[in-house]
Amino acid sequence: MPPTHPAMGRPDMQRRDFLRTAAVVPVALQAAALRAKSCIFLVLTGGPSQLDTWDPKPDAPTDIRGPFRPIRTNISGMQISEVFPRMARHADKYALIRSVYSDSSATHEDALRTIDLATANYAMLPGPVGFMGSRPALRDAKPASRTFAENCLLAARRVEAGARLVRVNMFETIFHRATWDSHGSRPFSTIADYRNTVAPAFDLGFTTLLEHLSQRGLLSTTLVVAAGEFGRSPRINPTGGRDHWTQCRTVLMAGGGIQGGQIYGSSDAMGAEPKDNPVGFERILATMNHALDLPTAAEPIHQLFV
Repeated sequence: MPPTHPAMGRPDMQRRDFLRTAAVVPVALQAAALRAKSCIFLVLTGGPSQLDTWDPKPDAPTDIRGPFRPIRTNISGMQISEVFPRMARHADKYALIRSVYSDSSATHEDALRTIDLATANYAMLPGPVGFMGSRPALRDAKPASRTFAENCLLAARRVEAGARLVRVNMFETIFHRATWDSHGSRPFSTIADYRNTVAPAFDLGFTTLLEHLSQRGLLSTTLVVAAGEFGRSPRINPTGGRDHWTQCRTVLMAGGGIQGGQIYGSSDAMGAEPKDNPVGFERILATMNHALDLPTAAEPIHQLFV
């Protein structure tokens, strides 16, 4: 008969082991409850400027900070651009990751390919993004059949109907229409287009999506990711716009176990490089897959989760 450890069978030890086990069970159940069942990926076609959107630099020189002022949100210490008044009232629902960088080349095709691979199994609304030459784009460009907000709601309804993975492209081309691709001259967009067209469309679509999911009790199990191909150059160019910039951008995440109202990472004083907690874009995708209980090729950002 094997020897018995002196502590085995003692009531106090049995009680301690039981309490240890009982303490683990609720944590495991809570983690399972917070696991995302669905994901809606919003592709911000063209690449938003981090400085003119969710990482304003009001103390930077004029040719860096841009024309917009920061506004307060419903989270103390979190400021975003004035072009997102609705988002300011819903900041408790989303997280900002302000230190994202990419090793891809600064071309739309190369940068978008990373997102395409990560969302290959996603249902796509309204259709694929095409980066064709400006003359073919001028000839073939058609008015959008639905607004961005309508496509966001359609994505939410698909999730309600059981879809797990849905991708919404905010724009299907960057040519001859207002998009995030703010080079400053046509056929591309200007920074003024952010105020007049692009930001109001995103402000309405993103917050409507979060409200819809929240009202139906689906936000906790539906991860929402909003990301462009890259960011924009910190210094405004001679035509009054900003060019492609892979070294720093902001990505938004909400729902699916993500703790809203937080900022992860920061950029330097010019919004040019990550200052602390740099995040390669592959970690954004890893965080997304981790939330969905899918295999990850990189380390997720565990601090984002509740």
